[in-house]
Amino acid sequence: MKHVRLSLAFFLFFVVTSSVFSQKKPDNDRPRLVVGIVVDQMRQEYLYRFGNKFGEGGFKRMMSEGFMLQNAHYNYVPTVTGAGHASIYTGTTPANHGIIGNDWYDKESGKNVYCAGDPAQTTVGSASVEDGKMSAHRLLATTITDELKLFTQKKAKVIGISIKDRGSILPAGHMADAAYWYDENAGKFISSTYYMTTLPAWVENFNKLGLPDKYLSQTWNTLYPIEQYVESGPDNTPYEGKLGGKDKPAFPYDLPAMFKKSGYDILSYTPFSNDYLTEMAKAAIDGEKMGADEWTDFLCVSYSATDKLGHTVGPNAIEIEDIYLRLDKSLADLFRKLDQVAGKGNYVVFLSADHAVADNPQYLVDNKVPAGFMRNQNLQARLNDFLKPYFPGKEVIRSIMNEQVYFNHDAFSSDPKSGGMDLLIATELTINYLLQEKGVANAFPKSILRQGAYDEGGHKGMAIRGYNPKRSGDITMILEPGWYDAWSITGTTHGSSYTYDTHVPVLFFGKGIKQGTSVLPHTITDIAPTLSVLLKIKFPNACTGQPVAELFN
Repeated sequence: MKHVRLSLAFFLFFVVTSSVFSQKKPDNDRPRLVVGIVVDQMRQEYLYRFGNKFGEGGFKRMMSEGFMLQNAHYNYVPTVTGAGHASIYTGTTPANHGIIGNDWYDKESGKNVYCAGDPAQTTVGSASVEDGKMSAHRLLATTITDELKLFTQKKAKVIGISIKDRGSILPAGHMADAAYWYDENAGKFISSTYYMTTLPAWVENFNKLGLPDKYLSQTWNTLYPIEQYVESGPDNTPYEGKLGGKDKPAFPYDLPAMFKKSGYDILSYTPFSNDYLTEMAKAAIDGEKMGADEWTDFLCVSYSATDKLGHTVGPNAIEIEDIYLRLDKSLADLFRKLDQVAGKGNYVVFLSADHAVADNPQYLVDNKVPAGFMRNQNLQARLNDFLKPYFPGKEVIRSIMNEQVYFNHDAFSSDPKSGGMDLLIATELTINYLLQEKGVANAFPKSILRQGAYDEGGHKGMAIRGYNPKRSGDITMILEPGWYDAWSITGTTHGSSYTYDTHVPVLFFGKGIKQGTSVLPHTITDIAPTLSVLLKIKFPNACTGQPVAELFN
């Protein structure tokens, strides 16, 4: 009888303990929701330059309640959108994650490819053919969002949204529940068959609101009296490009008239596309019930209008100041939503940028600062002409993209010995030519970059970390400060290894984040491992960054 009672006791113990373990909840030290915010083309200095006009609920709330890195930089070239989003979320650089640019020359096909392009997919949500041929299949490494999916056995929800397709797809990673982006032809959010066959009801209902039509039915004027925009230059300068067929780059902007000329695309250049994206983010939180259960969810939000407008008018335009003042209000609106849904202290937000931006070279020259424009297409033609006597009848240079020179390897002998010698000769001739070119600071052959130390400093180290042997070119150029490739003397661009392109904001706030700042140097690749520590999950599989120690100490 005693043995029976003992057996029964063990049985009951087994049942109770099994029940306890089977019902164990995820660690409640983790936030219920993580929101990653990337502001396309944002400089760190904008936080200071426009700071006096910010309200208390947006950028200032992150700075006052959270932790800010004041000395965070990209540590590779080229500093462009696709590579930036991939680097933030993988915790590594193009050398490992493979997104070496927005576009690059594919050596196998002999054609240019797009970082988020996927011809195997089709559009979901509109009749547009090309806009939905997208996925994350070119991304070679896992993202922090992938790792969250793996850790939770896919119970976590991961959603990416942006005006740009690459701004939603690359952060959301390979395992995302969905990524949505703006179809500038149809004026609504779409996705691809990589994620789904039909849009969820909440997205369909959101699209039916017709918000782009409402935004484009108004006049865009400055949020405050224009004379108060002393942090920016004059309203109409020769360094600014014109928007939507407008006769001059100056306020006010008659959006209905511009809509007639440019269609729904014009929304992407206005602050109202940031409002639109914020409304979509709030709809995603409600539609997917993000942050509503015990499993941490992840919403990736990338604001694109700051970049599209920035390219057109440059960093000193009043339009840029106004778009950031209005974005500040959109962020405050989003944070209020997070407070309501997840509760204060139950979510984490980080904010950064995919790159910063250069000043307009003509503006610099006119103010006695060395700068200039490089024309890659012209350079390619001149290089081919220069190499013709050495390789008669051959076009040696196949492409110049992202400050990388791609050789036409078919122009060299098929014999391994002589072909290898041809490549060495072409490389040396090309580098010597480039170093005589005005605006070129240095040039590195792939043999040097492939063998270089990943942690090497200087511009060479930046080139090494941006170099992927299978995808990158044969030679990487570093231009002089203030120089970039462009056809227009108005507006601006980015992509260099200089601080004006690399220095970006990094802000954390929410659950587990102490208040403070740090001026210690950090790389953008430190964001993902910091989130990994906060979420208590694996680092992304190619991660080279390190957690921000000051945030935890």
